[in-house]
Amino acid sequence: MPDTTVVIDRLGFPEDLRWKDDALWFSDMDNKTVLRADLRGEVKPILTVDAIPSGLGWLPDGSLLVVSMSDRRLLRLDDLGVTEVADLSGLASFRCNDMVVDDIGRAYIGTFGFDFEALQPYSPGEIILVPPRGMARVVADGLAFPNGLAITPDRRTLIVSESLGECLTAFEITADGNLVNRRVWAHLAGMTPDGISLDAEGAIWVASPVSAAVFRVHEGGEITDKVAVSTQAYTCRLGGPDWRTLYIATSYPLPSLFALRSLPIPSTQQSRGVKGRIVAIDVKIPGAGFP
Repeated sequence: MPDTTVVIDRLGFPEDLRWKDDALWFSDMDNKTVLRADLRGEVKPILTVDAIPSGLGWLPDGSLLVVSMSDRRLLRLDDLGVTEVADLSGLASFRCNDMVVDDIGRAYIGTFGFDFEALQPYSPGEIILVPPRGMARVVADGLAFPNGLAITPDRRTLIVSESLGECLTAFEITADGNLVNRRVWAHLAGMTPDGISLDAEGAIWVASPVSAAVFRVHEGGEITDKVAVSTQAYTCRLGGPDWRTLYIATSYPLPSLFALRSLPIPSTQQSRGVKGRIVAIDVKIPGAGFP
């Protein structure tokens, strides 16, 4: 495919890209800030989260939901300010991470499972549901580092990337929001899949940091497209006015991630001084589903 174009530069560690209201929203984890970039490329800080922002989503009333990683909380930003929606520290085995929110306000949040940056022994993570009404609860467990999340347009299927399981896993969503009938959607050996984005043909764009690329994958594992980037790709999102722009968040290598996979750290970018950026490329099939 053609080369990507740099959209936003001089970031720390951009993650959790979202497209809403003609703007690209994302978390810069290193700078502990949620940001919004409009169609002119002007970037505006929205919120500072001292415990590191991660997953983003919106409630039906337009309120912004933000995952606060290290203290394992879900926050809400509205006209009245920032409030806590849920304290997830009693449910999350370790840090909270990515999130997908559907159009009726159900928020699904993945957890690390263990401190991979400190190279602690592996422990599986879980997916926590925070419903618009009622108590938060674990709806899936035993996941090998659940990461990027997506929900199909009909709200019937949730797909999650298991980074250390090297696969995409699908669940059926029941009427009350529970996840059942777990199955492997696609095996992705060697990819360590991270952030994902669903398109209108039912394929999924998958960011692979260890490959320094994003891949378009069909159910069953067929790969039809690849977009290479100059640094590690951690997440991607279809957006833009016609939903045919693929945004890719890139940054420096995480040594612990490469160590967990017994891979050599890329020799040219081993420093946290290598800053992140968001690049973009036009694709044929528009985005679909949630987020």
